[in-house]
Amino acid sequence: MAGGPGRPSGHRPRHRRHAITVAVHIGTLHQEPFAVLPWGRSARSRRHTMSVLFVTGTGTEIGKTVTTAAIAAAALARGRSVAVLKPAQTGVTAHETGDAAEVERLAGPVTTLELARFPDPLAPATAALRAGLPPVLPQDIAEAAAKLAASHDLVLVEGAGGLLVRFDADGHTLADAARLAKAPVLVVAQAGLGTLNATALTALALRSYGLDSPGVVIGSWPAAPDLAARCNLTDLPDAAGAPLLGLIPEHSGALAPDAFRAAAPGWLAPALGGSESFRIPS
Repeated sequence: MAGGPGRPSGHRPRHRRHAITVAVHIGTLHQEPFAVLPWGRSARSRRHTMSVLFVTGTGTEIGKTVTTAAIAAAALARGRSVAVLKPAQTGVTAHETGDAAEVERLAGPVTTLELARFPDPLAPATAALRAGLPPVLPQDIAEAAAKLAASHDLVLVEGAGGLLVRFDADGHTLADAARLAKAPVLVVAQAGLGTLNATALTALALRSYGLDSPGVVIGSWPAAPDLAARCNLTDLPDAAGAPLLGLIPEHSGALAPDAFRAAAPGWLAPALGGSESFRIPS
């Protein structure tokens, strides 16, 4: 379970034995193979450099947590050590299960860390103000990610809501934290009507901050996709300026953990540590 605000749980030594080859997409659709760590650079160049990936969404309740869990499960299946950082958990009380703990339940043995928890289901800045607690600052997030990266192969930083949700009264966002961390940002999007505009706006914001994105994942792919969802499989990469790297089936979070872990690599492209057999439906 999560260790509570400021305390990592489940810390484990990183595994060094297995090299993983993935395809990394930074800025363009060009694919180039790298060892899994770090993103966008050959691990041979810095043997002990770790990887940090931020996970944001085009909105709230669109599958960021289950997507984070799928990436974590795929990495664990390949023998990697994984940490999950939730900078600001909102909408749950001290004794309720947060997103990081849900990732651990689904994916398996990961280190989890929350920096702050606020009970109101609001943007972190507003939730912190209402709770009378200090906000989470971008430098807090970047520093926590760096500390976790020193002892894990992969650090996943799951944001709250969308990319530009405010974390403090000065208007700092997850994008500011990712820029400080010099980390890429994965975008989780909806499947259906309206997602192209939201995805394009998120991609525009990423570019304005000078941030790279490996691609987009659809966080809840319906069992019976409608016309808009099917067309979006082709159109989303154009809207994002980055490839479509995953389709998480709807209700995946309701699977038993063993079933989730077995299936997760098949939902993701190799660029996210997924299966070589991953294909976008035609």
